[in-house]
Amino acid sequence: MNQVAVDTEHWARMRESGTLFGMRILYRLNQMFGRRVFTFILCFVSAYFVLTRAEYRRSSRDYLNTHFAFFPHQWSQPPGLASTFNHFRAFGEATMDKALAWSSSVGEDIFHVVDRGAIDDILSDERGQLIIGTHLGNLEYCRGFMRDNNNKVINILTYDRHSANFARGMESLNPASRLNIYQVDEMDVSMILTLKARIDDGEWLFIAGDRIPVDGHLRTVNVNFMDRVTALPMGPYLLANTLGCPVKLMFAYRQKQKITVDLVAFTDRLILTRKNRNEQIQQFAQRFATELQQQCEAVPYQWFNFYDFWAQPEESPTKASDQQ
Repeated sequence: MNQVAVDTEHWARMRESGTLFGMRILYRLNQMFGRRVFTFILCFVSAYFVLTRAEYRRSSRDYLNTHFAFFPHQWSQPPGLASTFNHFRAFGEATMDKALAWSSSVGEDIFHVVDRGAIDDILSDERGQLIIGTHLGNLEYCRGFMRDNNNKVINILTYDRHSANFARGMESLNPASRLNIYQVDEMDVSMILTLKARIDDGEWLFIAGDRIPVDGHLRTVNVNFMDRVTALPMGPYLLANTLGCPVKLMFAYRQKQKITVDLVAFTDRLILTRKNRNEQIQQFAQRFATELQQQCEAVPYQWFNFYDFWAQPEESPTKASDQQ
């Protein structure tokens, strides 16, 4: 367990840099001219970021080189500048997918479900669920699918106002969406009671497990991810312990024309003991990191954490993009 130093260069304190505004413009272009025109324009946008945003470029290269070292069989050659371009372009495609997932119904035919039985089980379970997601791919497709086809109320917990603003921008594309957004800079008693009521009503809570909190005083634990040590937040596991509800891991990422969806049972109830709480949280976080690592194997360009993910406590994380 460690305290992660956070300064003005923390990922969440970057300006939004017009991301939401730019997304809306590209969304309208996609509506007017179709996905091919959007993809063509996106090539120029991606090239611009490769050439002008050194901090994003360094973070992308660091991740891709780490993936190459850990999964060399997935690569025909070491990552280079073209790989970073492909990474940025994949992020742009995922951003459009987010908008489409919230603005229109998502049919089942676009999904490749790894375990259909697991999906059916959770949909038939009337209990509230805590879903720990990641910045791998596009979890919004799952949120949109569950909302449209299964009448599930979705609650999104975000660590910072930029993510909250982005999510609200998604919601504005479809005001009828059954979506609630909570900015959880501080998890006070009032917020806990609100979330507990949501769970008791059978609703779902989504929280990211692969990004450190905004506030430096919030604790993290060290885990091994792709054979390197990094910090992950304790928050999801502390919240699960408080809510006393089933916990699942959910992954959704694009593979060509299909969205692969994998729902992983984590624990029916996460219980922490006072004596060994930190050690237990570390074990849960490592389980999460190991599963995320396995999911990343075949889709190296689908993980969108453009900041120094492996920064150690004595270091200041480099600037991060406001990717959501």
